[in-house]
Amino acid sequence: MRIEALEDEFELASDLIYLNHAAVSPWPRRTAAAVRAFADENFHEGSRHYPQWQQTEQRLRERLQRLIGARGVDEIALLKNTSEGLSFIAAGLDWQAGDNVVISNQEFPSNRVVWESLRPRGVEVRYADVSGEDPEQAVIEGVDERTRLVAISAVQYGTGLRLDLRRIGRHCEEAEVLFCVDAIQQIGALPFDVRAARADFVVADGHKWMLAPEGLALFYCRRELLQTLQPLEYGWHMLAEPGNFDNPDWQVASDARRFECGSPNMLGIYALEASLSLLEEIGMDRVGTAVLQRSQQIVSALQAQPDRYALITRTQPDRLAGIVTFRPLQEPVDDLFQRLRAAGVQCAQRAGGIRVSPHAYTPMSVIERFLGLL
Repeated sequence: MRIEALEDEFELASDLIYLNHAAVSPWPRRTAAAVRAFADENFHEGSRHYPQWQQTEQRLRERLQRLIGARGVDEIALLKNTSEGLSFIAAGLDWQAGDNVVISNQEFPSNRVVWESLRPRGVEVRYADVSGEDPEQAVIEGVDERTRLVAISAVQYGTGLRLDLRRIGRHCEEAEVLFCVDAIQQIGALPFDVRAARADFVVADGHKWMLAPEGLALFYCRRELLQTLQPLEYGWHMLAEPGNFDNPDWQVASDARRFECGSPNMLGIYALEASLSLLEEIGMDRVGTAVLQRSQQIVSALQAQPDRYALITRTQPDRLAGIVTFRPLQEPVDDLFQRLRAAGVQCAQRAGGIRVSPHAYTPMSVIERFLGLL
């Protein structure tokens, strides 16, 4: 499928300028159709075709495996959201008093408070200042002999800073430190390779760049660490024999399903599977190129007006992702935000400025309309 065909998958209101994919994305046409069809099936036939639902669930796991380059579906779990996955890691590891965790000073609360909650157990949280010229080195310098884990967002939600995960991952591997990536602002926008990053854990909700509803998230756990995390929740679905309801000698599943305690979110599964089918048909290389083209178009327009706007987002090619954050120099941020919202622009206030986040399907004409308002 050509990248231009993406536009046909979306039918947003004509008065809407949607630049808020870093928050919640609209659904593609095929995703809305999948949800309607699943609702109709339930309305008319209930769970008669449950085995087919399980096949869709399996296809989703396989799509997620391919999307991030995991070795197998045994490393993939389906959780409720990013926060749940991070909580499983934070609460599931065997921490010792004196251990520390290194994060950045720009993390979204999901990837901050979960680690700060470990302080009563004697775990120190270290905040690497990633605002300098070498943010990866700042993270690396925070690691010492008592560091148990580095937890970093692939792309920072406020500033849009994209980090070199391979460099951080290499250092973690050499230092024998666990590496956790909150990839919610990269997966679906740019290519992501979990093995190249040497990540031990990856979490990402589907409702942003993966173009799906809220309530279903990817959780990746490296195969060798599956037994390291102590399950926090127990139920029928996470057992080795989930269909053997009367088994008194139950065992927890050996694969990542061990983190899925109960009945799956089948409606969310149908939706995310449909959305990922679209990204897979186009190919993440082409999706990523289109996202960066649109981000760069906005960056260039803002740079052409240095007396009116200052960029908060780093604009070097290896730092840019789908997020562009800027602040006005001739009016308060709140005033500009309200003016843009009144004109139909879906954006957000983050990092002391205005954050816009176009996706690969965003028509260039929509971006031109936004720039016209500036």
